[in-house]
Amino acid sequence: MKTLSAVILFVIVLIPVSLQAVCLKGDCENGYGAEVYSDGSKYIGTFKGGKQNGKGTLVGSDGSKYVGQFKNGQLNGKGILVRPNGIKYEGEFKNNKLNGHGTLTSSNGKQITGTFKDGEFVNK
Repeated sequence: MKTLSAVILFVIVLIPVSLQAVCLKGDCENGYGAEVYSDGSKYIGTFKGGKQNGKGTLVGSDGSKYVGQFKNGQLNGKGILVRPNGIKYEGEFKNNKLNGHGTLTSSNGKQITGTFKDGEFVNK
């Protein structure tokens, strides 16, 4: 499914990997703070051990946005992921992939609701 592939690719691209980060305010080590990355991505939320952990918002340099839970710097838990082209996923994530129950909505409003595993839709 083309739409699903686009969302999976976006999840992988959204997470800043090996980018320089600058703490703009707060405690970006063990607390609540705001970071900006060298590619222009921004994260506001909680940190543990210098990594995104707990609730937060990550906005990609292309305007993509994830609001939800993080664990050890990865999308883990419930969240909402929206791309600039209107594709939206609301549901569960694990290790930066769609995992668990969720709803994928295409830019034209068509929806798929069910179970996702390792980024792929497996059943309704």
